[in-house]
Amino acid sequence: MRRPPEFLLRFTRAERWVHRTTAALMLVCLATAACLYVAPLAELVGRRRLVVTVHVWCGLALPAPLLLGLASRALRADVSRLSRFTDVDWAWLRAVRTRAAERPAGKFNAGQKLYAQWTLGAILVIVGTGLLMWLTHLAPPAWRTGATFVHDWLAAAIAVVTVGHIRMALRDGEARRGMRTGLVDRRWAEREHPEWEAAERG
Repeated sequence: MRRPPEFLLRFTRAERWVHRTTAALMLVCLATAACLYVAPLAELVGRRRLVVTVHVWCGLALPAPLLLGLASRALRADVSRLSRFTDVDWAWLRAVRTRAAERPAGKFNAGQKLYAQWTLGAILVIVGTGLLMWLTHLAPPAWRTGATFVHDWLAAAIAVVTVGHIRMALRDGEARRGMRTGLVDRRWAEREHPEWEAAERG
């Protein structure tokens, strides 16, 4: 089935699967962490051992969707885009700072790139510190104490950033449609990601 000319393919099925699966794992980790550290929730839910088990295994699985998704050429291309800052990205940041109406952007704007890079780093650190806490024989007590401190505070930061990410998504229905169906309106792309829309137009 051909897509209508007024729509652009933004994300393939593999890319959407990686996003949804990673999001689901992250939300489960945050929910179970809240049940472990917030006393009223811990009392309400109970079954601490089960909550810990779910938290640990979902945490260990966090990198898996991205690693599996790298089999997709489209995902590898987007990872490459997200990992590089260009002149367009610096121009986007300047436009945000000056509150300019026109903000040049490729397929991803500079804010999305910063968020993606921060999320990847946070996942690596949270999994690493979680392993030190779980496998107590891997490191001396001082390391485990430091790992617990970093893990707990980073989890709080991830929760705050995740709420911000969801709020941004709720304000942009077209971006949500792109992640839900893979397609976005060409006019939206021309307005929000003009460099990418121009490249797709050829």
